[in-house]
Order: sequence, then C-alpha cells, then structure tokens
Amino acid sequence: MTDTIHIALAQINPIVGDISYNLNKIRSAWKNAPAHTDLIAFPEMALCGYPPEDLVLKPFFMDSVEKAVGEIVAESASYESALLLPAPWRNDGKTYNAVHLIHKGKILATRTKRDLPNYGVFDERRVFMPGPLPEPVPFKGFNLGIIICEDMWSPDAARYLKKQGADFLLVVNASPFDSKKGNARLQLAQTRLQETGLPLLYVNQIGGQDELVFDGGSFVLDEKGNLIARAKSFEEDTLLHCHPDRPKGVEGSGHVHDDNKNIYDALKLGLRDYIEKNGFPGILLGLSGGIDSALSAAIAVDALGAERVHCVMMPSRYTSKDSLEDAEEQAKILGVRLDTIPIESAIQPFNDIMKDYKDSSLTFENIQSRARGVILMALSNATGKMVLSTGNKSEMATGYATLYGDMCGGFNVLKDVYKTQVYALSRWRNGLGRVIPERVITKAPTAELKDNQTDQDTLPPYETLDDILACLIEMDMGVADIAQRGHPRETVQKVWKMLERAEYKRRQSPPGIKITSRAFGRDRRYPITNHFVNIVEKQ
Repeated sequence: MTDTIHIALAQINPIVGDISYNLNKIRSAWKNAPAHTDLIAFPEMALCGYPPEDLVLKPFFMDSVEKAVGEIVAESASYESALLLPAPWRNDGKTYNAVHLIHKGKILATRTKRDLPNYGVFDERRVFMPGPLPEPVPFKGFNLGIIICEDMWSPDAARYLKKQGADFLLVVNASPFDSKKGNARLQLAQTRLQETGLPLLYVNQIGGQDELVFDGGSFVLDEKGNLIARAKSFEEDTLLHCHPDRPKGVEGSGHVHDDNKNIYDALKLGLRDYIEKNGFPGILLGLSGGIDSALSAAIAVDALGAERVHCVMMPSRYTSKDSLEDAEEQAKILGVRLDTIPIESAIQPFNDIMKDYKDSSLTFENIQSRARGVILMALSNATGKMVLSTGNKSEMATGYATLYGDMCGGFNVLKDVYKTQVYALSRWRNGLGRVIPERVITKAPTAELKDNQTDQDTLPPYETLDDILACLIEMDMGVADIAQRGHPRETVQKVWKMLERAEYKRRQSPPGIKITSRAFGRDRRYPITNHFVNIVEKQ
C-alpha cells in the first residue's frame, strides 16, 4: 500500500495502421516518462491509431495488434512503471475497444468500452462489440476507475465505478477537435465529478487523421472540480499527476481560449499530418490573388515550410492586374515558388469546340476553371506534390465551385471553414505578422471568370449566407425559424435549394479538415436524390 500514485498522461500522435511506429512512440514515452511515474496512460486506440475503422475486421491486422501487445507485456518485466495501453482486442470471437493495464510481464486487467458512438464521424458499432460496465482495477493500493472516451459522456460508467469503490476516474480518449468541443469536454468531466466526487484524469490524442484533427489538451480535475493541470493543445505533451496531491509545475500549461488560434492550429496540424503521414513531398496550389487561396497558402507554409509549397498563377483574359500583383506580392512575403502559366492557349480550343453553345456563359466560365485543374493535376503528376484545393465551406455548401475544376485536389484545408471565417482567420494571421496582402482581404471576392464579376452576383452577402447555412447545416433549423432571424424567406429557400442540389458535387470533393460540429462527409449524410426541399417550398 502506498500513500500516493504518480500517473503520467502521454498525449501522442499515432499513425493509423502503423503498429510498429506507434509501438516505438509508446516505448519512447514510457522510457522517458517523468521520474517517479507509477503508471503511464496513453490515448484511446494508441497502439493502432484512431479511428481504425474496418482495419479491425481484418484478422491479420488483429494478429499484428496482439503480437505488439505481447511484445509490450514482455518488455514490461524490466520497467518499474506500469502501462495503460489502449488497443482493439479480441475475446471469444468478438472484437472490443479495449485498454490493458500492463505491469511486470503481465496484463493485470483489461477493460472494454461500453457506449460505442454511432453518430457524426463515428461508426464504432460497425466494428466493435459493447463491453460491460467497467469494474475498478486495483493497483498499488488504489482502485483505478478506467473509462474509455464515450463512456464519460453519460453518467453510467462513472457512477458504477464510484459505487464499486474507485478512488479516481482515469479517462483515455481520442476525441476529435471542433471549435466548440474543448469546453464541452471539460464541462462533461466536471459533471461526472459532481455526480461522483471522484478526481478525474483525462488523456487525449493529438494529430491529424484524414478529415479529423485531435487537439490533445489533456487535463486533471481535483475532487472539487477545479482544473489543476492542462497539457498543450495541438502538440505532443505529458502531464504528471500525483494522486491525491496536486501536480507540480504544470498548472494551465499551453491552453489558449482564442477561437481563431485554435481553428488555425487545427487546420495547420491537420494539413501537416495529411501530407507527412501520406508521404507527399509537398503541396501545389493555384494562387489566384483571392482570399481563399491566400489563406490556404499561408496555412501550407506555416505547416510545412516555404520550400515545400509551390504556387501557380494561371491568368486568363479576365484576371485583373490587382490579382496578378497580389499573388506575386504574397509569394514574395511567404518565400514560395510562384510560376505563372497563362491559360488562354489551353481554353481557346475548347471554346472553338463549344462555339455552338456560345450563349451559355457558365459553359465558358467552367472551361477556364477546368483548364486550371488540368494544369495543376499535370504538375502534380510531374512533381509528386499534392494539389491543395482552396474552396471554402460556403462554396462547398452552395455548389459555387466547379466540379473537375477548382474542386480538383487531394485535400482541402478550408473545406469546413465558412467564408466569413476565412476573412477572420486571415486578419488574425496577419496580426501575427503580415502574410496576406491587405488588398486581398479588403477587395470584393470574385472568381474572375467573366468581366466585372463578383460572388454576390450569384450569392447573398456572405454574412447572410453563412448564417443561413449554419442554421441549415449545424442546427438543422427549418425555413420559418431561420426567417425569424431576419432573413427573407425567399432567400432562405434559395440557399436551401443550392445546398441540397450541390450534394452530388460534395460527394466528389476531396477530404478536408473538420472544425465545426457538422462537416460535410461522414458528419452529414444526405441523399443526392432528394425532393424534400421542393415539398416544403409548396407548403
């Protein structure tokens, strides 16, 4: 029996499916754990990365996981500290989301996740079986109340652990970022603590995984619900907590409440990890002199460095002198390579082919966009660099983007960022040091596909548009309720129609980083063929 137990919370950045890489990262954190560590805890599914999705349905994948666990168990014989290792686990022909307590050459206990999330981006019921309510785990004179992620979001597991004599709650998580979730996690943890009176330790994953970004921010709450320690956000970090004493020297470490900073950091980390983990040498993007490509370029340079970002200006007869100058100025500020490839010679043959349809302005506008897409994809083939699409959520929502044109790319860093947020992030980033020419931020947004064109020729003002879209997408509000916010009903109806009719485009768009509570993709699953909007319009 000891009076205290020292627990290290190791928020690491694993790679899904790379068991060897993750195993070595776990070994390194274990080996370099703070002095006096009795137990080091890792994030949910740390051994295989989260979310593993259908990988866990492959028997030979699970064989690899079990082999790695066996290696860790054998190695633990030479360590004084124990390991709390989350991994998928098979038992009696069923697969579970599990966590093992490993010490001195043995698995002392295994606990499994009971409440499997099956909403938004989560599909855990597809691949895992739910476990029972977790029993406390005795270790070094304490009863550990081990909880896996979603089991903290309802009261059942915490209350059961309290009833069974747990001394504190230890929650292992892979909780993805959205701009509002950080406070929600802390509030839920405090609710569990108020219900049980048990101190709570929360370890979270960091890193980018496809469209998800995990922001870390691991924390410790004392028995009164006070936040007494917090790890860094968007970085690997380790907290050491001595239960029942307060931690020493780590209070409030690295947590920032600035929404623009948190969103920007999420975009930067998500893009960096997508490029690094998929082995691309760098990024290609069309730098048009507009706000979206300007912010995309700034994020790319902050994520990867200027030497790995290659920008291309592809002017047409409609490209303004201002746009040419702004793109050139930004490239110089960022220190990136900028090539200029005019597209007139590429689009003229298509215009000749389509001469019988000369009355269709949209046809010739889209030929320009598609010519640019072809050039960027050709450069990607030649260099191996990934094309970064630069459209924003407002455009993706309304279909104000050209399929096989400006939607070309392997990834879209702004896919879940509304246009008004694009401006806010651009101003915020310039506040740290100018990376975007001021005229790019102040001039009227335009695709420059015809003379005197602005976005507002087709769309409502972005302040209006984005509020309506957020009501439709994130809040699932009806037309009448949105109109009560001061928007004309016919404008709301128009935006809703645009949103629904663009679903087929979004199905073909590149992945992008989730930062809102409902991003396009797995977060929002609507049928392409969908007449509901027409029915409501007639009511």
